[in-house]
Amino acid sequence: MMDTRSKLSTENLEVFINDYLKEDLKHLEKYINQYNEEIMEYIQLKNTIQTMRDNFTDGYKTQMNIGGNIFMEAKVDNLDTILVDIGKGVYIPFTAEEALKFADFKIKILNKECDVLREESVKKRSAIKVTLMYMAEQEKLVAGDKD
Repeated sequence: MMDTRSKLSTENLEVFINDYLKEDLKHLEKYINQYNEEIMEYIQLKNTIQTMRDNFTDGYKTQMNIGGNIFMEAKVDNLDTILVDIGKGVYIPFTAEEALKFADFKIKILNKECDVLREESVKKRSAIKVTLMYMAEQEKLVAGDKD
């Protein structure tokens, strides 16, 4: 009787680990990666602004894709205003200083949110580990009862 209950319990725990805990862990890792990508974009924005301020005081020439992989030459004379995507495709004009402050602010917020997700990920990993340890202990008890 103990064998049947223990086996059923082990099977239930395996289902719990594979169907719930590991799936939750996959979702958490996906969101952590998304946050990290967004953080990297804001870091790149900061680096670009600093490079533009330091090296292109008189503006710069570039090529812009105007659609259909057709490029046209463009000259940027004024670097005082930068359009920054604040989310959902909404762009707001910022001065270089404002854009740097905004990027720092977003990086700080995204890092805090990412830290919360990392803590949840650690909790899920711990739950998996504890459950596996419990299952191993149950196997030892069942094997001990047979001897």
